[in-house]
Amino acid sequence: MLVSLIVSNDSISMKPPYDITPKTLKLISSISEKLGAINANFLNKPSTTLRKQNKIKTIHSSLKIEGNTLTEEQITALLENKRVLGPQKDIQEVLNAIAVYESINKYKAHSEKSFLKAHQKLMQSLIADAVKYRKQGVGIVKGSKVEHLAPTYENVPFLMKDLFAYLKTDEIELIKSCVFHYEMEFIHPFVDGNGRMGRLWQTIILMKKYPVFEFIAFEKLISENQETYYNVLSQCDKAGNSTLFIEYMLSIIDKSLDELLNFNNRNFNTKQRLEYFISLHFKTFSRKDYMDTFKDISSSTASRDLKKGIDLGLFIKIGEMNKTRYKIVCFKL
Repeated sequence: MLVSLIVSNDSISMKPPYDITPKTLKLISSISEKLGAINANFLNKPSTTLRKQNKIKTIHSSLKIEGNTLTEEQITALLENKRVLGPQKDIQEVLNAIAVYESINKYKAHSEKSFLKAHQKLMQSLIADAVKYRKQGVGIVKGSKVEHLAPTYENVPFLMKDLFAYLKTDEIELIKSCVFHYEMEFIHPFVDGNGRMGRLWQTIILMKKYPVFEFIAFEKLISENQETYYNVLSQCDKAGNSTLFIEYMLSIIDKSLDELLNFNNRNFNTKQRLEYFISLHFKTFSRKDYMDTFKDISSSTASRDLKKGIDLGLFIKIGEMNKTRYKIVCFKL
């Protein structure tokens, strides 16, 4: 709901209405601390296995919110180019999402043209004119009640232009990503695919400053309680601002970072730990470095892992006793 005037880059545009509350500031502080911890623990460079798992969770959760029936196992099979039985529309949605998320780094957060290209790929073979904004009125109906009546289609190009102008302001990325997500849902610029585009573009905005968000499936927490997500959107519509949605999405992001920081290393087998560790690109390391990365494993488990790594030809042992170091010689299992 773009109503407040702002001056940006020597031009006048519309600023989305919202307030920065004490809760917002507290969440931003918490998120910033956790992002620092992620960098310190090398979790900003997840293993190939972890990246794949998070991509599958992201696609599954975002599409599940929109009614897609495919399971994580079926999405994994499609990602591996295997044949899957299921509704053709659901399969096409997943194939499109895989194509978008595998090339996610190519999209430019502040580019409306890039935004439209992403929607085109996301909705390929699902709707006509996927690269264009809608040319008809739309509303969201729950039961027999119209929950949200989107702005008239004639205003969509102007509203989206203002929204992308807002992305170029000096507001912090965490806030801008939430505001964009809400405002895009309010404008409802497309005939279909608005929800998945809002969640996708929030990720892309965050990735611009924090690349680790490529591997954080915050959609999973949304899908686990979709009613709250829709209720918050509805409350913001009635309030005429995105304040509550900002607080909601920041709390989702905060919890998602918790999940990454608190992942249970004991659920990793030896191969997965070794794969993750060598992806961190140490040249040489000590047994302590290995145990500092996997804080939940025992000393004997660490020794077995290191022996396995030597047997697999991943690294060689240098020195003896407390001067022992390991030199990585192969970066693939």
